[in-house]
Amino acid sequence: MTIIHNDYFALESKGDKVLIQVLQSGFSLKQFDMILRSHPRIKLTNFSSLKNALEQANEQWIEIGLWLPTIEVDIAKDKMSATVTIYETLNVIMREEEALQAQITQALQQSNVVFGVKPVPAAMIVPGKAVLIARGAEPIDGEDAKITYLPKPERKPVIKADGKADYYEMNFITEIREGSWLGEKILATDGTAGTNVLGQTIPAKKGRDFPIRYDKKSSYEEEEQGKIVIRSKISGILTDDKGMIKVSHHLPIAGDVGVETGNLQFDGTITIRGTVTAGFRVIAKGDISIEGANGVSGAELIKSLEGDIYIRGGIFGLGKTKIEAGGSIFVKHVNEAHLEAGEEINIGVYAVGSNLRAHTIMVDERKGKLMGGEAIAKSSITTAISGNHLERRTNLIIDSVNKQEVYSEIQQRAQAFKDNQQRITELERMLAKLEQVAQLDSKQQVLRQQLQEQHVALLDALMREDFEIKEMMEKVRQSGKEEILVTKQAHPGTYIQIGKKSSLFTKERKGRFKLEFGELNV
Repeated sequence: MTIIHNDYFALESKGDKVLIQVLQSGFSLKQFDMILRSHPRIKLTNFSSLKNALEQANEQWIEIGLWLPTIEVDIAKDKMSATVTIYETLNVIMREEEALQAQITQALQQSNVVFGVKPVPAAMIVPGKAVLIARGAEPIDGEDAKITYLPKPERKPVIKADGKADYYEMNFITEIREGSWLGEKILATDGTAGTNVLGQTIPAKKGRDFPIRYDKKSSYEEEEQGKIVIRSKISGILTDDKGMIKVSHHLPIAGDVGVETGNLQFDGTITIRGTVTAGFRVIAKGDISIEGANGVSGAELIKSLEGDIYIRGGIFGLGKTKIEAGGSIFVKHVNEAHLEAGEEINIGVYAVGSNLRAHTIMVDERKGKLMGGEAIAKSSITTAISGNHLERRTNLIIDSVNKQEVYSEIQQRAQAFKDNQQRITELERMLAKLEQVAQLDSKQQVLRQQLQEQHVALLDALMREDFEIKEMMEKVRQSGKEEILVTKQAHPGTYIQIGKKSSLFTKERKGRFKLEFGELNV
């Protein structure tokens, strides 16, 4: 097809190519640029060939560019948008708008663009410039599952000073009635599918699901108004069992533990409104709360296997009382006793002549005192004052976490975690086979019940292992940040040790003591 023919050259299109035959020289590139402006369908791709042809005028046909379609539809790689480009002059676009719109519709149909098309008025069209003409609808991902638990009061002592007395108070126990709401899960949603410009459906991602952690023996779940609700099977005390919400059996003692009650051992939580008298023992699997204002004097043993111990008053150990907790110990003051906790020992006022051992030891940093005895922690020791003016020997020791031992235990736990995952997968496969059986006989029903019970038990074990592994990894991450903090006064006779580095103070000091470049910063 002939595009232009004059005294200087002939310009033709052959298929999608543009060729030129120069008959005589003298036509400048600047003049040829005007030709290109008046013919938007010509796309110059070989400038040097055009320049040489205009200068040499050897009458040979030379390819110099492309012959573009009047309308070009371009679809994005993700198929979520499409543009249209018009290769016509502005005069043609304005003059032949109706015909042009019909051509645009036809071009879209040929490109299979059927969704999200919006008309483009001629006034918005610029020759040779792409204009958005269709946009797909993005999928809307589903919302993640939302889990809410009954909040467990933060076990943090409140120490008040009114000029006359100090009070060491905690909201330690949360009582639960049978059928009480313990938590709920709003299920993850499927989301809304999208559509691309070709009319193809784009699936939405379903929201992430999360397991709701609760003890199956003391709690149960049921569906209420589209939510999974957790309720208590029993009346008892709200506890946390390795990251799972749990209701422990509760043994309340209205008065003292002594001659009338005898020694106590209970598979749950014990609340004692009075005290534990001299020579008696209290052992519980869960928490122990001793609420008598006068504290404990001369008791033999108070031990929580897995929970925390709270003693509202003080401890007068008389050199023989032992307090042991799998979790933490909270007490107002300690005299001549032995305290050991898996997590934290928190003392409100003072500890005198006592042996303390825990991951963290905290004595009120405003005016708490550690006098005599020994405090051994894995992570940190905090007190306002250590020792006394008589230079009583007081040992503050950080026995750091052994990384190699912890890493070895983490590996063992991780293997157990993996083994349980495989066993759960196998149980689910067996249960799925049974579900396909139309009518189960009595043996199959018993087998299904047994498999379901094993499945629940393994899921619980998996949650506990996951919680414990994360706890151990956090302790390893904290390794290297060990410190002893004395906020007001470390008297002479205070001995501090972190790892293998130690110092016995011969003059008063205070501050944050830790290892710097392998040495104590004293």
